[in-house]
Amino acid sequence: TALADPNWCLRGVGEGDEKRLLEEFQKCHAVFAKLKEGSQRVIADIAQRMATGMAEFVTKDLGQGTTSVSQYSRYCHFVAGLVGEGLSRLFAISGLESPSMTFELYLSDQMGLFLQKVNIIRDYLEDYVDGRTFWPQSVWKKYSKNGDLGYFANPNDQETKDAALQCLNEMITDVLELAPDCLAYMRLLKCEEVFRFCAIPQVMAIATLDKCYDNPDVFTGVVKIRKGLSCKLILGTNNMVGVHQSFYRFAKSIQQKAKAIQHDDPNVERTLKACDAICELTGSSVTLERKRQRLMLLTSCLVAAGAVAIASSPRQMVRTSATTMLSAVAVAASSYATISTFFPAPSVLKPATKLIEEGQ
Repeated sequence: TALADPNWCLRGVGEGDEKRLLEEFQKCHAVFAKLKEGSQRVIADIAQRMATGMAEFVTKDLGQGTTSVSQYSRYCHFVAGLVGEGLSRLFAISGLESPSMTFELYLSDQMGLFLQKVNIIRDYLEDYVDGRTFWPQSVWKKYSKNGDLGYFANPNDQETKDAALQCLNEMITDVLELAPDCLAYMRLLKCEEVFRFCAIPQVMAIATLDKCYDNPDVFTGVVKIRKGLSCKLILGTNNMVGVHQSFYRFAKSIQQKAKAIQHDDPNVERTLKACDAICELTGSSVTLERKRQRLMLLTSCLVAAGAVAIASSPRQMVRTSATTMLSAVAVAASSYATISTFFPAPSVLKPATKLIEEGQ
């Protein structure tokens, strides 16, 4: 209704930015009306399905979370998985990605679930205080001695702390098992801007999982990764090699923590299996890139050494130094050829402008 009526608005509902959005919705409609018809259809379809799905949870008492993992995943599907589907369809319609992305419904959904579940885990305390949580009872009730989700927010003794961490680690492991599908989705992308738009939140998410894993601070506040690390991840996420490096790094870190856990965590074996799956998918790419970088560094060092030798040699030794320089260049050229043949550079994503030109 709202998208069909350019004058629609709603007053007296919500607070802050939410209230302003509803009261000034005509501005959203003005932007929506300028979009191509195909894009409008996608947005209207996804918005309608999200609203219908979220309506299922309006009357539910979420003070103690969702009832089961399936209901928890269903909620995440409606609020995030459908966003993933909508984006994939928009990417395809725009011509920036293959038309086949329209049909990658499962992988698109997994991308959304990965991000949403990380947020739900991280926001445990904030959501509990607000009286609407999403941690599934089928998970946390296995660890709560008093049958209340708030049990973990008051770790008065070691038994409570251990139970809280065991519950947390099971929740994190559930998310880690989505990672292979997320990696599979990102491998399908060919547009540089679309890729970074999708990949940066994913590497931030797995970094947050690493930060939260077996971390009691999750139950007393909001755990966030450092701003410096965030900047580094943003700058390093330009292709699948960068994504693989991040996923491998944080999966290895979680793996090491899981092996070092002192308390009796029943989820360790499952956690290690999930980390192994991620490392298996990303390890060869990481190893290849390391070798490529080392060879490139060696090549640069050889050329630099030859140049220094000529610059610092007496006049009578210039001829000898020049020969040395030529030898260094020859070795460097040989090394570069080796790099190109056996350690090719990662596939280059194309910028949106280039893809648009090719599509015309």
